[in-house]
Amino acid sequence: MKDYLDRALNTAQTLGVQYADVRLVQNLTEILVVKNGRVDTVDFAQSLGIGVRALVDGAWGFASSHDLSKQEIDRITALAINIARSSGAVRGDEVDLGPPVSSQGTFRTPVDVDPFLLPTEEKLAELLSADEEMSRVAGVRVRRGNLTFIKEDKWFANTDGALTEQTIFETGGGIQAIAVGGGEVQSRSYPSSFGRQQVTAGWEAVLEWDLPGNAERIASEAAALLTADACPSDLTTTLILGGDQIALQVHESCGHPIELDRVYGTEAAYAGTSFLTTEKLDTFQYGSEVINITAESQRPLGLGTFGWDDEGVPAQSTPIVKDGLFVGYLMSRETASRLGRVSNGCMRASGWDRTPLIRMTNVSLEPGTWNFEDLIADTDEGIFMETNRSWSIDDRRYNFQFGTEIGYEIKNGKLGRMLRNPTYTGITPEFWKSCDAVANEESWVMYGTPNCGKGQPGQIAHTGHGAAPARFRDVRVGVL
Repeated sequence: MKDYLDRALNTAQTLGVQYADVRLVQNLTEILVVKNGRVDTVDFAQSLGIGVRALVDGAWGFASSHDLSKQEIDRITALAINIARSSGAVRGDEVDLGPPVSSQGTFRTPVDVDPFLLPTEEKLAELLSADEEMSRVAGVRVRRGNLTFIKEDKWFANTDGALTEQTIFETGGGIQAIAVGGGEVQSRSYPSSFGRQQVTAGWEAVLEWDLPGNAERIASEAAALLTADACPSDLTTTLILGGDQIALQVHESCGHPIELDRVYGTEAAYAGTSFLTTEKLDTFQYGSEVINITAESQRPLGLGTFGWDDEGVPAQSTPIVKDGLFVGYLMSRETASRLGRVSNGCMRASGWDRTPLIRMTNVSLEPGTWNFEDLIADTDEGIFMETNRSWSIDDRRYNFQFGTEIGYEIKNGKLGRMLRNPTYTGITPEFWKSCDAVANEESWVMYGTPNCGKGQPGQIAHTGHGAAPARFRDVRVGVL
């Protein structure tokens, strides 16, 4: 593979560039779906291609191809350079990449069992077993189970002397039960929203989730929601969110607004800009003193865990919110230099045919000190909500409304009656300032978001969010 990289870089240097990098990416994906006791999908996909990014006279160009012939590599390298020269005619400020990046090495996701080495029948059997357990519950109209396996091999090199090789494994899956009755449609998912959790691991992750062992419970909860009391309407109360909902709250109201390209307005057309503008760095109180948020690419299981980003910057950890104070961004080499900092390795592309963008790595709410049971026991009155059902947030990531699959009333420190269609709303900094307790490491889980959209042409990124249940005071719930 190094020969392909060398060909592109040698051609780029011969044609005259300030800087160039090249990514060669091979991706293998397997998707399995079972619905209502029958195999619905068995899909295998594979892709291989090369992308070249060139900086000429302070402007960028990019080109890619699935053809790895010498002639085609020469062609797309020249095309990237020509695009850069044309872009220079209309560019704004000249690009400054900061210090050179010359990373060397290899990285491989730790995997106990390579899922691609297992027979498809064995993997389908796990889903069919879970489906059978869900079928025991009356009122459940639709039963779904899915598994997704991804193996990505990536080679990167640049004109600074970087040369890295990475193999990333992802395993995803889950189950969903949809119950219908009495004019209601209710669903429950496991182990995360919309019946899908995803992590960087192998088949061992599926066994740990134990889909068959949780299937009947999930189906029973979906059926029970049909006749559960509705969430109280337009009430201000104490709210405790489950870890899976906290993960999405972090994704939407912290992860996106700390993307520095959004802050600078270079990513504005797709889902907006950010309220966390640069004058707020190191001065803005984002949350209460119990809020500590970290962006990092080193923790096990995270979908944002790797050896190097797509600019060759090494994996690392960056404080984003420290004791409630906003202290950091997700950055590229270019945006970090503009801010007077060095990149923290957040540039990733969805494939060989896309140019890298600033994307979330693992943006996580750090664990607090509370046992979950004590957190409930310490709450006289409120509502517990878990597992996302819907979300809405404005373009600057400021005003939001979320709905969850299920809720429970809290009375005198105990979980009480089940509540259907729970929702809550808030304004990002006021919401995080209202947090007075976060559960500890025993309840902390690394959740995966494998469907984060950004960019034009669009790219789907896979991001990680570690989270544990947390308590918020004086939150409006039941708002339609």
